[in-house]
Amino acid sequence: MSTDFEQRLNQILGRITADDFLKGRGLGNEIPFYAFDYPPEQELAVREHIAFLLAQVPKQRPELCIAHVNLFSLIIDTLKARGFYDKALAKQRQQGDQALLKALAAPLDAGKLATALLDQTEPANQDVVLVSGIGSAYPLLRTHNLLNNLHAGMGSTPLVLFYPGTYDGQSLRLFGLLQDRPYYRAFRLVGG
Repeated sequence: MSTDFEQRLNQILGRITADDFLKGRGLGNEIPFYAFDYPPEQELAVREHIAFLLAQVPKQRPELCIAHVNLFSLIIDTLKARGFYDKALAKQRQQGDQALLKALAAPLDAGKLATALLDQTEPANQDVVLVSGIGSAYPLLRTHNLLNNLHAGMGSTPLVLFYPGTYDGQSLRLFGLLQDRPYYRAFRLVGG
């Protein structure tokens, strides 16, 4: 017997390869952003399932282009590219987390990270973009800020956010505990 969570995971592949999903049918003029929210304790299962999706999509629909970005890896790569990574580690060791967060506020601005994500994925050349690593990126990046900065750059390419927490169609709640600002422009990927 499979759990509700496993049933929801098993619906993702069919959903993201369906023509209606890929063409944004039924969304009106809304942006094609989707959230797959899940219990944070299922993080490892979700990571495995993303790897499964990345392997299966080309087998089921070889013509589709799919990109995946782990936000935490994107943050690390951005810091390294700008020469801030080693400095950030030293600052955290010497002055603590709050000093590090303050120092990284400008280099890790949501607009800059959105630009890095768009550069890495090239949404115009993709059929779907998957985004994970949200929990690991907290508190360096707030999800609603990133999504707000991605609106224009994603165009009509669907974005699927794998979110360790809850999304009720109105607001994101990271880890099921931390209230983010209201974000009502995404759709739930599969029921739950």
